[in-house]
Amino acid sequence: MDLTTQTRHPWRATARTIAAGVIGAVSLVPTIAMTAGVDAVPAVAQVVLVAGAITRVLALPAVDAWLRRFVPWLGAAPAE
Repeated sequence: MDLTTQTRHPWRATARTIAAGVIGAVSLVPTIAMTAGVDAVPAVAQVVLVAGAITRVLALPAVDAWLRRFVPWLGAAPAE
């Protein structure tokens, strides 16, 4: 049975998702710096869209190859 990399290495999938979420949340720093009157819906949408975009980029073969070389704990599978 051929398992997906998420099944074989669930901690890597978790680390990649957390990394995408953290990077997405960092994009909110200007919004967080603002005072009252900030609408929460656009902020949540921004985090979801940025995290989704980062997750998509992380799935590209060239990006995964770079990650496996320079940041191996974020690669989709361990370096061989």
